[in-house]
Amino acid sequence: MSTKRNPPALFKPLRRALAVPVWADVALRLGAALALVFIVVLVHWFDRDGLRDSYDGTVSFLDVVYFTMISITTTGFGDIAPVSDKSRLVEAVIVTPIRIAVIYIFVGTAYNFIIKRSWEKWRMKRIQERLEDHIVVLGYGVSGSEAVSELIERGTDPSCIVVIDPSGARLAQAEQAGCNVMEGDATRDETLNAVRIGRARTVLVSAGRDDTTILIILTARHLAPKVPITAVVRADDNELLARQAGADNVINPVRFTGLLLAGSAEGKHISDYLADLASVSGRVQLVERPVAASEIGKPLEAITSGKGLRIYRGPRAIGFWQSEAHCLEAGDIIVEITSTGSGDDDPAPAT
Repeated sequence: MSTKRNPPALFKPLRRALAVPVWADVALRLGAALALVFIVVLVHWFDRDGLRDSYDGTVSFLDVVYFTMISITTTGFGDIAPVSDKSRLVEAVIVTPIRIAVIYIFVGTAYNFIIKRSWEKWRMKRIQERLEDHIVVLGYGVSGSEAVSELIERGTDPSCIVVIDPSGARLAQAEQAGCNVMEGDATRDETLNAVRIGRARTVLVSAGRDDTTILIILTARHLAPKVPITAVVRADDNELLARQAGADNVINPVRFTGLLLAGSAEGKHISDYLADLASVSGRVQLVERPVAASEIGKPLEAITSGKGLRIYRGPRAIGFWQSEAHCLEAGDIIVEITSTGSGDDDPAPAT
């Protein structure tokens, strides 16, 4: 039985934002070149008495413009030439440096738009081929963009983040943040293989629609069996489907909002603290890390890097109040609260 394959999805190659837009770069270069040419025209016009026209003996303004252009381009037909010592000094001291500057601008423009951009394409292709230990963000909507912003605030190099989205407008925002971007369909094998998803550090999925998110998870898990996948779903009954599709972590923003609301009902400071934990800009943050060799055999409460809350030992989650937390073992994963150092010097509120 033959199976029908869908045609390969079209997508743009990996790219990164330019420091200056192309149109602005061209305008600046042309503006500078024209300004320098105008200066030379004025210099020749005010010094026209030192020029000689072998054709009619009179140097008009048109002759000055003509002489400026052939002088700037180093053509030199010889029909108009400087004859006085003053004019020759002007040509040597003023016009020649300007001529070199104009040539440099045009040569630099050719380099920038032909050689440099070809080099940049080749360089980005090489980067794309060697991507490793990077973060792949599939979907750059509200949740995806916030996740990228938070990652950058936490110290992640934007060049280590690859964003895939079908919207060019959203990708432009990701480019401005310094991320590598690719316009394409994240449900297709070709797109995910192009960013070497199998060598990624982690994959974050936020497609905006639960059905699309689950399909992306299935595709990503198929191509990257060992890479951690975190996904955002909005319907409660899709959380189980997302986990069955291969997501290691499933986040429901509606449920999290409910937790904040419920926390506010129990006390006005609980929701503030939960939001504080979730953001790197707060005073505290949750950290997940493997147990250190020096901590093995010690109780969870004895760790000095932060306040230990939970141990993950294989499939089990052990709370700090349980007896198993009195002895850390090799292979344990610790979840702790640590200080971010922000606001440590704030004065205590008055009581």
